[in-house]
Amino acid sequence: MLNLELQTMKDLFGQAILDYQTNNSPEDLITETTISQEDEMSVAYLFRSHAEMPLLEQKALELARGKVLDVGCGAGSHSLYLQNKRNLQVTSIDISTNAIQACTLRGLKNAKVQDVMTLEDEKYDTILLLMNGAGMCGKLKYIPNFLLKLKSLLSPGGQILLDSSDIIYMFDDDEDGGKWIPTANHYYGEIVFNISYKGEKEKPFDWMFIDYNTLQNAALDNDLQCQLILEGKHYDYLAKLSF
Repeated sequence: MLNLELQTMKDLFGQAILDYQTNNSPEDLITETTISQEDEMSVAYLFRSHAEMPLLEQKALELARGKVLDVGCGAGSHSLYLQNKRNLQVTSIDISTNAIQACTLRGLKNAKVQDVMTLEDEKYDTILLLMNGAGMCGKLKYIPNFLLKLKSLLSPGGQILLDSSDIIYMFDDDEDGGKWIPTANHYYGEIVFNISYKGEKEKPFDWMFIDYNTLQNAALDNDLQCQLILEGKHYDYLAKLSF
């Protein structure tokens, strides 16, 4: 992922994925962020079938075409559907060694440990960034370089499909009818994630949810067209970037 701090992590998220795949006494992940309290995350959800996926993800998989790059593939559920059901050529990448091992065990033909920012000399017709994949930037200031990198990996006529959420709803209303955001020093979609697994704590890492208007402006600034494909029921959306 873009955030270099993730490179020094314990890979507990990936360990949970691998434990589930190998039936090695998997447990739920415990997550907590700067704007949300401690909560349990079912690892089984990462192994969901196409029918169990949100409509935004189903739509993205429907629109995928040609040579596909699945960035931050996790347990590989999106890649597996494209490989096995749509017969597309899919490259699945993640910085988690454990997650990629699980993907290989699940039958993905081309899954590898790779940071998208160091990927060179490749071109793809579709780049997928699902489950808030753009969040791997960590902070809004990194979006320009991130988008330019993705653009460099696109074939002529290619597309980037990503989903995210506008988390403004999570903040309290202020006296003027707007939203009270604790600090004006950073973009409100920037958060810090904490993950625990089997009693072990991961190193905190930056993550980001980007609202559609902010994404659109960033895309236009980097000579990319941005199209709103579908809106979900809870401030989430699917967008397509192209040039």
